[in-house]
Amino acid sequence: MTQDNPVSVSREGAVVVLTMRSGPVNALGSALREALRAAFDEAAADPAVSAIVLTGGGRMFSAGADISEFGKPQSGISLPALLDRIESVQKPVVAAIHGNALGGGLETALACHYRVALPSAKVGLPEVKLGILPGAGGTQRLPRIVGPRKALDVIVGGAPIGAKPAAEMGLIDDLAPEDGLVAHAVAFAERVVAEKRPLTRIRDRDDRIAEGRDDPGLFDAFRKENARKLRGFEAPEACIACIEAACRLPFEQGLAFEREQFGKLVSGTQSAAQRHVFFAERQTAKIPDVPEDTAPRPIHKVGVIGAGTMGGGIAMNFLNAGIPVTIVETRQDALDRGLKTIRTNYENTAKKGRLKPEDVETRMGLLTPTLDLEALRDCDLVIEAVFEDMGIKKEIFSKLDRIAKPGAILASNTSYLDIDAIAAMTGRPGDVIGMHFFSPANVMRLLEVVRGEKTEKDVIATAMQLGRKVGKIAVLVGVCHGFVGNRMLAQRQREANRLMLEGVKPWDVDRVIQDFGLPMGPFAMIDLAGLDIGWSRETNKSETVRDLLCELDRRGQKTGAGFYDYDASRKATPSKVTEEIIAKVSGRQGVAQKPASDGEILERCLYPMVNEGAKILEEGKAIRASDIDIVWINGYGWPVYRGGPMFWADTIGLPKVLERLRAYQAEYGDDFKPSALLERLAAEGKGFRDL
Repeated sequence: MTQDNPVSVSREGAVVVLTMRSGPVNALGSALREALRAAFDEAAADPAVSAIVLTGGGRMFSAGADISEFGKPQSGISLPALLDRIESVQKPVVAAIHGNALGGGLETALACHYRVALPSAKVGLPEVKLGILPGAGGTQRLPRIVGPRKALDVIVGGAPIGAKPAAEMGLIDDLAPEDGLVAHAVAFAERVVAEKRPLTRIRDRDDRIAEGRDDPGLFDAFRKENARKLRGFEAPEACIACIEAACRLPFEQGLAFEREQFGKLVSGTQSAAQRHVFFAERQTAKIPDVPEDTAPRPIHKVGVIGAGTMGGGIAMNFLNAGIPVTIVETRQDALDRGLKTIRTNYENTAKKGRLKPEDVETRMGLLTPTLDLEALRDCDLVIEAVFEDMGIKKEIFSKLDRIAKPGAILASNTSYLDIDAIAAMTGRPGDVIGMHFFSPANVMRLLEVVRGEKTEKDVIATAMQLGRKVGKIAVLVGVCHGFVGNRMLAQRQREANRLMLEGVKPWDVDRVIQDFGLPMGPFAMIDLAGLDIGWSRETNKSETVRDLLCELDRRGQKTGAGFYDYDASRKATPSKVTEEIIAKVSGRQGVAQKPASDGEILERCLYPMVNEGAKILEEGKAIRASDIDIVWINGYGWPVYRGGPMFWADTIGLPKVLERLRAYQAEYGDDFKPSALLERLAAEGKGFRDL
């Protein structure tokens, strides 16, 4: 092996060991594929070699294909051709798997005649999450070894599975001791040779796929069972069709069908969007003026102020990560209620088998409830999660400035308010930051980290790293009303309300937004959250539809009525009462009634969001357009197959977005005034991706 060869070759008696060394994850790029082809050719031709073991150097077998090669001209041997070569070797080939064998990595292992793995290893075919399918025989080989039903779960689900359950389903032939994988694989290969076992090529097996031939309804049942989860996605249906093909077609024809489906997906918009999201998530951690080696502050104990829905959910994130939490409330009944909710959440998770009963007690044991703010003295991080009122928050931070130890990070969970104004209440504004969790905080993946004008760089680094530690996708944003997510949401809500007053039914607006791929429309979302958030009978003036609904105690799902009527199971139906209220308010305000097509509803709700995103970029409140996309995908349910609002705008074409905004500006005024950035990019023939 030359120094630059990504495959090292060694001998253990008559067994050749080929080790992939293309760090850090042994991605199967062209150089590694060519090196593997040459190594297999040489070992296959050597009469002194009786068997071949293929393994990975470093921390894993292989994470799969090199995604950066997608859409580029083919260089060297293709992965499908390489796997055909491996499978055709007339000597036993044993894959020795540690770490991960994912995507093309698992497809490579499936082309080997046998598979040995460490119990700690994980295998999987996650291509569906990139909007594609396993394109090197995975949809054809896997059903032949585990059966079509399990193949559907693995390929359409996309989640990795452990080596032990993989062995139980027949995917792994033997489990090796944790400290002796290669030696065990070599011994396994030697036994295969000594026992003169026939080469078992998966392509030649058809016993497991009989299930799919004998029960053709299996696939439609799977589609029906997963219809809601797979709504709008193209890749899952293509995966199902390929597994069906594996059951009814000869192997080579099934491979051809798989390649055809792969080609359609990889060149499509959905796959481009999902690959964009894959890379965008990794980009969020890169902050230009905060070096990657910035040392974070140690966080051994966290304080949370407020035991309500947000405070309790925030506390659970840290308890889940094994970090002790002191949670503070002002009243004992509120504290008791919050603790009960946290325990109930954990117990419900345990009932579903996702948590051991003893783990419930371990996590609750890390939680210290108190009514005394002074108990936060020894916390390294304190997160305020009280009512969204600037006066209350300023008062709390003024007290925290006196109580918290030097170097403690003081964070607010505010979703709208000015972090700099809050920080100004302390003598340590550099220690103050926004940590905006999304509800329910123990479930939602997004964490908006809000950087104040004086926030120290190590405080930013700590918040970003801590977000990842507790399982969140942390995105750094700047101070402005609503930050990134809620600032853009306000644009959609304004237009939804305007459409409603013009005579478009709320449920029609919701239908259009939901058909686009979002989990619910703006009015259904308000009903879920509660119409009375920020509403008061004393201060509101009965001028809006929301005011009148609240006065009738129609405050959303929790009262059984809001914009919609709800039955006991919270199933929504359009409401005549709501229609009458809308007509009353519209008449009082003199709003002209006009119909709107589904296309106009979508444009008027979503194009202003894109425009606001452009303003956010102009103002430097987000680092990248892709950061905005990640906020909306993980905080608001924007469909991942559309790549986020800024990516989606690029797919439409910014000149078209600009043209429609100008048309709406002429009709409705400067709410639609295009941003300078949008105008410049459109004029230059560029997109947000070019920033």
